[in-house]
Amino acid sequence: MSYLTAAVVLIGLLCVFNLLLTFGLIRRLKQLGGAGAGHAGPPIALRPGSPVGEFAAVTLDGEPVSHDTVEGLVGFFSAGCEPCHKLIPGFAAQARVLRRENVLAVVAGEDAEAVEALSPVARVVVEDFEGPVAGAFQNTWTPALYLLGSDHRVVAAGGRMEDLPLASTA
Repeated sequence: MSYLTAAVVLIGLLCVFNLLLTFGLIRRLKQLGGAGAGHAGPPIALRPGSPVGEFAAVTLDGEPVSHDTVEGLVGFFSAGCEPCHKLIPGFAAQARVLRRENVLAVVAGEDAEAVEALSPVARVVVEDFEGPVAGAFQNTWTPALYLLGSDHRVVAAGGRMEDLPLASTA
């Protein structure tokens, strides 16, 4: 009978030890991920300082755009994306400030509403989700925003207008 008691006590101690390790692991994961827990944002591949890859595309107006002709604000939007549609008015307001030639909007899928809202203020490219512009930016998420310098390198990136160092449009 004493062997049975010892075995139960040993299993109980192992369970308590396992529980303590689990709590410690959870606490450590919260510490590592806690900084951006309120807004994790999109998984942006190109970070500040990264060069944009080579690409060639044509806007809805028939204007060719490429790695060499894109500078300023670049936004990626997709059809059926509610956060994209909420971002478009702020993006359009900033585009008016920067002027159309300094703004590129990439719309994935068929989204007439987004195209209509963006076309007056930005050069608009409509492409598949894995199109050449998205590939050059290594972009897999929408909405995604990039601010490019004259050297075609990323100055800032994020999923909200507040993530970019732009002058306020208000």
